[in-house]
Amino acid sequence: MREEFLHYIWQFQKFDKTELKTAAGELLHIYHPGTHNLDSGPDFFTSKIKIGDQLWAGNVEIHLKSSDWYAHHHETDSAYDNVILHVVWDHDTDIFRKDESIIPSLELKGKIDPEIQQNYLDLFSKGNEWINCEKYFPNFDNFDIESWLTRLYFERLEEKTKLIFDLLKQSKNDWEATLFKLLAKNFGLNKNGDSFLSLANSIDYEVIRKLSNDRFQLEAVLLGKAGLLDEDVEENYFKSLKNEYEFMQKKFSLGLPIETKPVFFRLRPDNFPTIRLAQLAAVFSRSASVFSVVIKAKSKNEIYDIFSAEVSEFWTTHYNFRSNHKPKPKRLSKSFIDLLIINSSFLF
Repeated sequence: MREEFLHYIWQFQKFDKTELKTAAGELLHIYHPGTHNLDSGPDFFTSKIKIGDQLWAGNVEIHLKSSDWYAHHHETDSAYDNVILHVVWDHDTDIFRKDESIIPSLELKGKIDPEIQQNYLDLFSKGNEWINCEKYFPNFDNFDIESWLTRLYFERLEEKTKLIFDLLKQSKNDWEATLFKLLAKNFGLNKNGDSFLSLANSIDYEVIRKLSNDRFQLEAVLLGKAGLLDEDVEENYFKSLKNEYEFMQKKFSLGLPIETKPVFFRLRPDNFPTIRLAQLAAVFSRSASVFSVVIKAKSKNEIYDIFSAEVSEFWTTHYNFRSNHKPKPKRLSKSFIDLLIINSSFLF
């Protein structure tokens, strides 16, 4: 058995949830399994569960055995400090946080339909197939495939629509705030989309409105709330941003940085979270009413103009705070703006 199989089981909740309990015997209710993380760190972000009478929101880690937690040295990795549930096939030992409190475990052995397990074993059994499911191809005709593709299309539309209406509800029917959150998610792309959305949700849009005439202050708030100003860096611009953020943090009661910080791992420099947040700040420093401006646009070229804001001078020679390079413009490319148009088209 592979961990990936348990990822699938957890993501789609393909197990018996009748009277679900942790390994310690506490009642467990799953409200949301979380978002599957395909990079380093916990396997699922922003999960929502209830253990006993306590509601938890945080991350879920999955292993074949509980002891794999120590085999992978997660006990020394701060990225796993916010794990609220350890999902395993076999619970062979208790695991502990740094403060020595036990991380609740859920054992899936005996809770998965044997037919699903057998299908999994059949799918990954050794053979000479081109791909594992090759032998199933003759069972599907063109009508089945076309129906499946059509259903995928509508599911995608439904997913996008639901997200927008959820954001609109959270924003109390403020379309400007809704577009800010949606754009933040899309600026983060696949790697940092959820992190950027969490960032946007953590800031009252009135703060963005008040700072819309000051790109530096917007940068400081976005980078600070993202946790990208937490380190000690001997760089004047970094120090200025950090000082400004600390002032804004007190002035607007911004609270702590988000827990799921954006990542740089396996990203092209142009997609580094520092650059994308600087570009987002540049767009909203031109106008706090981006939604009103966008819906009045009569052509795609006008939308290109709206999102063609320049980053501040520092970012023309930097991708991060620790190294510089020869000056290079960092406007949003037309292909990136096209992605924004496609992924935010329900609002445009």
